[in-house]
Order: sequence, then structure tokens, then C-alpha cells
Amino acid sequence: MPHFDDFYANKLRGSLGVTDAESVLDLREANRATAEASIGDMLERSRFAKGKTVAVRLAAPPEGGGETLFQPVGRLLLEAKRRGWIDRLQTLPSGDGLGFYVALAGKPARERD
Repeated sequence: MPHFDDFYANKLRGSLGVTDAESVLDLREANRATAEASIGDMLERSRFAKGKTVAVRLAAPPEGGGETLFQPVGRLLLEAKRRGWIDRLQTLPSGDGLGFYVALAGKPARERD
């Protein structure tokens, strides 16, 4: 069997969703301040624990349009990815609704002398 980089192997496997995640952070009923605080708490805790995967669920836009938490939560997650706190970040498949699949990096392993 040929060797694929993780990026291409994951493309072949398909999108990861709610059922693939180890836990779910449901923000469908949350307001913006609560959602941002919840994401911040999740990211802060993950820096001191082992890595895990989380599905972050967000509410769909209201009838007739309107704001969602997708953009503000997405910005927080992208910043965490840039800092190295998130290994993988992608949107949930359409069947799972609006949200993100997040693979938290966790606490870095210490090198032994």
C-alpha cells in the first residue's frame, strides 16, 4: 500500500464529524460572550492535558438571515491553530450542521535529557 501524508489520507477518509469526535461542545443555544468564554476555557484546559478531538456545534442562521457564531468562534479557533494549540481544524460535514471539528494538540511532551 502506498504511503500518503496525513493531509491526503484524511482527504480520502472523508470529513470528520460529530460521531468521530471524543467530545462535543454544544454552543447552539449560547450567546456570543458565553460561546467565546467556552472556547477560551476549552483551549486553556487543553494546553495542560493530552490532545483530544472536539466537535463544536453552532446554531444555524435564523430564518431570513442574521448573524451566527461561526465567524467569531472560527477566528478564535484559527488564532489557537496559529499558536499551535490546535493540530487540525475543519468545518463539520453538512449533515452534522454548522460547526467545527477540532483536534486539540494538548500538552507538549517534554524531552528527556
